[in-house]
Amino acid sequence: LPMAFRDVNARRHIGLQQLSSLALAGRTLLGPMKSCKFIVDESTNQSTLICSAVRLIESLDLSSAAGQLLNETIQAQNKEFKTGMSTLLFLIGAWSNAILECLQQNVPVSAIVSVMSEGLNSCCERVQCLQISIRDVNKELCSSSVRPNAFKSKTCQIGPDSLLNPQNFPYFQKDILAPEEVIPINSCSHQDDCNCNKCLVSPLAGFGSIASLVKPAGDKSTSVSSGSSVITSSCNKQKLTHSRYFSTLGKSHFSSQQGNFQGYLSGQSADACECYGLGHLAVTLSHGNQASMKLLQSIVAYQQERAEGSGSSQFNIAEIVTCCLLGLPESYSCVFPGLVTLVSPEQATVIKYFEDKPLRILLMDGDLTEQYRHLGFNRPCNVRTILEHPSLQEGRAGDLWLSSMLDILISFEVNLVLVKGNVCENLMERCIANSILVIGSVTRDVLRAFGEVTSAQPVTYLTQVNAACVGSGAQVELWKACDGRAMDLGELVPVRIKVRGIPLLTAVLTTTVPSKMQLIEDRFWTLVYRLYHALNDEKVFLGGGAVELLCLSHIQMLAEQPLQPANKNAVKEFHNPWLAASATEYKSVVLQALASGWKQYLSVVLCNTAKAASVLEACTLVDHHLKKAADCGSPSAYILKEFRRGDLLRGDSDPFADHGDSLKVYDNVTAKTEAWRRALDLVLLVLQTDAEIITGPKRNQLLNSHVSSEFMFL
Repeated sequence: LPMAFRDVNARRHIGLQQLSSLALAGRTLLGPMKSCKFIVDESTNQSTLICSAVRLIESLDLSSAAGQLLNETIQAQNKEFKTGMSTLLFLIGAWSNAILECLQQNVPVSAIVSVMSEGLNSCCERVQCLQISIRDVNKELCSSSVRPNAFKSKTCQIGPDSLLNPQNFPYFQKDILAPEEVIPINSCSHQDDCNCNKCLVSPLAGFGSIASLVKPAGDKSTSVSSGSSVITSSCNKQKLTHSRYFSTLGKSHFSSQQGNFQGYLSGQSADACECYGLGHLAVTLSHGNQASMKLLQSIVAYQQERAEGSGSSQFNIAEIVTCCLLGLPESYSCVFPGLVTLVSPEQATVIKYFEDKPLRILLMDGDLTEQYRHLGFNRPCNVRTILEHPSLQEGRAGDLWLSSMLDILISFEVNLVLVKGNVCENLMERCIANSILVIGSVTRDVLRAFGEVTSAQPVTYLTQVNAACVGSGAQVELWKACDGRAMDLGELVPVRIKVRGIPLLTAVLTTTVPSKMQLIEDRFWTLVYRLYHALNDEKVFLGGGAVELLCLSHIQMLAEQPLQPANKNAVKEFHNPWLAASATEYKSVVLQALASGWKQYLSVVLCNTAKAASVLEACTLVDHHLKKAADCGSPSAYILKEFRRGDLLRGDSDPFADHGDSLKVYDNVTAKTEAWRRALDLVLLVLQTDAEIITGPKRNQLLNSHVSSEFMFL
């Protein structure tokens, strides 16, 4: 019998090896301090900058069956949670290696599957004690005398003369009534060895809107606003210009001096209790992503302000959109009420004509083309179609459709059309000639937001338009940067569509590095969905490795328990006394393999965050905490105590070990546990698939053995 299994396990498990190799590329993506990677296409020599498991998997050649399953698993996690993909990818690789080690020790496949599944289920139940409710998190953070100093910044005071309370929106730009002016700077708030410069700050038109600039981490510049004048100081910093990936784009008509503007307008510090409810939670879920955290805090504050008056949900992810602007420094990222989008220069000429004028708006829930038909459209019966889409754009039939559609828009005095799908280019040109702005590829949530505040009703075809479908009250303008100038970014021009009281918010994400644009947007949405899922779960996990450390301690405790003979329930479950006995016999080995995945996880996170200088030091640190947790008698109590002290998994190599109280970190509950389950399910699926495909001269020997029922022969 052992010889039969040795023959099976001696085969190369290609699927597990492929999973391990693919997951190895994502080790540096684990933890808050991710290292970016360049993915190079050998055929074209083009490269892509990635910093997430999703983008990594999308960029790799996954022609194998195991690679396709890995891709589907990662995409499923991303589609449902938008977070946890790096953990999922790493554990897939770690557990694949662990199972290969078990196979080398001739552990039966059935024992690996059953024990690992039971072990993970036991861990998921055990870590429930490390869950904390959202209410308790907010209460603890707000009552704590020690604020999260890692995100504190100097701020400035703003007058109270706006529709919205500026103290609640630190990252919204505020309308300033004074004309644009240059104000010299005479002194710095910090005595650094740097040269202080003057900076341009001027108004950003718009009613009731407040906006600001994101202040990067480590910035020491200050901003002070009094009345209509703004005083700013910043320090010159040398920029890297020799790399083709990190050079400043030349298309942006924007002086290099403006790139040093790093102040932002705020009522008070971003962690003031009286200003933020969910803002504290956003900080603890940011995992070091400061720029996105500041934007999200402003969004939360705006939505909470509206929720107090309307009774709506305090955080609505459907009311958030992003607009990526390439060519501006990252310090120009900000949040705007309304929709900020990119249009062609020809459309921008129409916008200049419409500025500061109320517009009549039409919403279209579909494509604005002659061939478009809605989903479920039934074609006429008993009609034979010879040619469905003739090329008549220059002919009479095409001109007839264009003219009729344009007549409808003109007859109802429509100035602005938001279209969910594509727009006919010829119709777009005619609309521009008649001063009608048409914007396509608008999401359904954006249409809904504009419909609520303008009374416009979406239509599928222009022929359905009537007076009740057309809304009013919208305004459109060229989007302006923090210095008050409309930006020309080359082929596309950013514009802003606003309506008084609109719930829609646009996070404008900027960078001068083309390869970083996707990365910045991914990080922003990851943080948004972390907060969204935390509120849905109404609870969070203790972060910083606390949950994984408890899992590791729990599994090792189970593995050290003395072997017990298989009970009747185990025999009934496996339908075979021998299989039940083998699962009991190999339980310790398999559980140690399961635990090795979490130990590798903690070790890599410690190395990536510079809390350990090497993997050996990281493993030693983890073992040290495991021993102290075991000596304590209650591992969960020890982990909770160390977490509250901020000393959990902090080693001698931690560069922040002596910097006082650390920022508490939390994780999503459902997203994390689902990542664990998906990782193990995929590994076990590939394991069983490899084990079931048996070829070679030993096939008949296994077929005639008493364990043949365990295999499926093809």
